[in-house]
Amino acid sequence: MADLDHSSDDTSESSSREETSHDSKIEFSEDEEALVTRMFNLVGERWTLIAGRIPGRTADEIEKYWTTRYSTSE
Repeated sequence: MADLDHSSDDTSESSSREETSHDSKIEFSEDEEALVTRMFNLVGERWTLIAGRIPGRTADEIEKYWTTRYSTSE
């Protein structure tokens, strides 16, 4: 029974971490960053097309990542 209670605590803890990281800065691996950069150079702001090449990422996540990382505020 103690194991059952412990596993439910792990689940709620990991989901709260996901919510926290999702609300703040989106984390991308180095491979994902390189792929987004290459794809952006090839197809521009076609976020849906880029997201189709990165499993588990949405077009909104990629667009948000790109605009926060490479915003052109001049």
